[in-house]
Amino acid sequence: QVQLVESGGGLVQAGGSLRLSCAASGRTFSNYNMGWFRQAPGKERKFVAAISWSGGSTYYADFVEDRFTISRDNAQKVLYLQMNSLKPEDTAVYYCAVKYGAKWYSQDQTEFGSWGQGTQVTVSS
Repeated sequence: QVQLVESGGGLVQAGGSLRLSCAASGRTFSNYNMGWFRQAPGKERKFVAAISWSGGSTYYADFVEDRFTISRDNAQKVLYLQMNSLKPEDTAVYYCAVKYGAKWYSQDQTEFGSWGQGTQVTVSS
C-alpha cells in the first residue's frame, strides 16, 4: 500500500498562487502514475491533472486553462500541483491519488485509489 498526505492549501486573493504537495509513504513512489482531483462545496469531485510515473507525460482538465502545472520528485516521493492565476471558481478541497492499471492516464475516478485526506484551497475575489 501507499499512503498520501496533501498539504499547501490556504486562503489567497484572486490572481495569486499556491503550490500543493502530496507526500507519499509505503511502497516505491516511482512505480505509480498519479493524479490531482478537486471537490467544490456542493459539487462532485472533479479531475484536475495527471502525471506518468516518470513525470514525462502530463494531462490537464480543460478548466485549468494553462494555469496549473503538475510535477513530481520521485527521490523525495512528493507530487506537486503549482497553481497560478487562481480564480474564486478554484475554491475546493484538492486531493491526490494513485492511478491503478496499466495505462498511465485516465480521468475516471474509479481507476484511482489510495486517496489522501485533501487540502483546502480558498480563493477570494
